[in-house]
Amino acid sequence: MKKNIYLMFISFVFIFSACKTVIPPCNDNQPYQQQTKQKKIHNKKIKKLLDERNALCARSYQLKIDTTKQGVKYRVLQASYVSLQNEYKALGELTTSTINGMQNVISQKISDVKQLETRLARQDSITRALNNVVKNALLGFNTDELVVIMKNGKIYVSMTDKLLFKSGSDVVEAKGVDAIKRLATVLTQNDNIDILVEGHTDSIPIKTAKFKDNWDLSTARATNIVRLLISDGVDPLQLTSSGRAEFEPVASNATPEGRAKNRRTDIILSPKLEELFNIIDKR
Repeated sequence: MKKNIYLMFISFVFIFSACKTVIPPCNDNQPYQQQTKQKKIHNKKIKKLLDERNALCARSYQLKIDTTKQGVKYRVLQASYVSLQNEYKALGELTTSTINGMQNVISQKISDVKQLETRLARQDSITRALNNVVKNALLGFNTDELVVIMKNGKIYVSMTDKLLFKSGSDVVEAKGVDAIKRLATVLTQNDNIDILVEGHTDSIPIKTAKFKDNWDLSTARATNIVRLLISDGVDPLQLTSSGRAEFEPVASNATPEGRAKNRRTDIILSPKLEELFNIIDKR
């Protein structure tokens, strides 16, 4: 009986020990752990918010700096704009003044040109009329003695030695004296022309007791023509004489016919242009 009771006690102890190992122990730290975990999550959120706030503060500071810079740039641009406006206004006033001045100058130039054209037309008309008068006064002479041509606004009365001089002489022949008198009659009625008398020779050299060369001969012939014109009433102030020797031929000196044409005296009639020159000089 005691033995059975002992066995039952042992069995009870064994069963109790087995049951003790199967039942989990009680964990009193679980609420604390959950609290710690939530705190960590909360701290992370706070840190994140703080970081975002700091980033926003930094961005706000940078925006303030940028705004300040843009404000400075704006003021500089505004000042430049005002300056450009003033310059543009001044330039506009200057341009208007300049344009008006140029228009006045151009108008004056146009007026001058028209005035010159009018005077030149009148001068050309006078020259043509004089050319006709000279031709009519010298009618009756052959073309191998005398020709009258109008060239470059001037009248050329070209008299050959056949009409004026014997070979190697500067004395005007009677027929030549008649031609000079007729021409002088026209010239004394027109004091608004300049008269140039040019003596010309051929290329054959001359050397006499009176003339050293063709320069001497051509100059002496021109001078004697001038003297005749003066004696017939032409104003000496209108007259100029010069000798060209053989250096301005109108034909070849290789033939007798050409040399005959080169032995000549040209009386060149030019309208006085002082009035026209005065208009030009004033501008």
